[in-house]
Amino acid sequence: MRILGIDPGSKATGYGFIEQCGNRLIHLDNGAIFTHSKDALAVRLQIIYRELCTLIEKYQPEAVAVEQVFMARNPASALKLGHARGIALLAGINAGLPVAEYSALQVKSAVVGYGRAGKNQVQHMTKTLLNLPEIAQEDAADALAVAICHAHSHHLSNKLAAPSQGVRRRQS
Repeated sequence: MRILGIDPGSKATGYGFIEQCGNRLIHLDNGAIFTHSKDALAVRLQIIYRELCTLIEKYQPEAVAVEQVFMARNPASALKLGHARGIALLAGINAGLPVAEYSALQVKSAVVGYGRAGKNQVQHMTKTLLNLPEIAQEDAADALAVAICHAHSHHLSNKLAAPSQGVRRRQS
């Protein structure tokens, strides 16, 4: 199964593609989509959406896994993060893919074995688990961790969102 992991953010959205072959996890690609803070939020969201759609088309994943929003101290930052997360969910569902969501605690537990692990521990474990030549950039490592979490737990979860067959409209 080919999985796209996404760590959403309005300034940097990390992505990571892995392939699960039996018990093996194979790294395909990772990186981050960067936007400029001087651009309007709508423009930044459009960039994230367009780039995610391009990556989905290129790598043809069978599932998308997105990190859930954590509680931020700054409400404005939390809202922007929520918008970026919505764009990630939309890109996956519009591509006809099942979309799963995982909390940071679930991701860290699946990758490091400890839900309160630090970012550097997550980066080192993604490097080790995927046999990467170097540690991935922080946002990309987080996205790879989300993909690894999905690979380890997708068969246990029934929280997958699947594309619906039609639109329900209210009749007047």
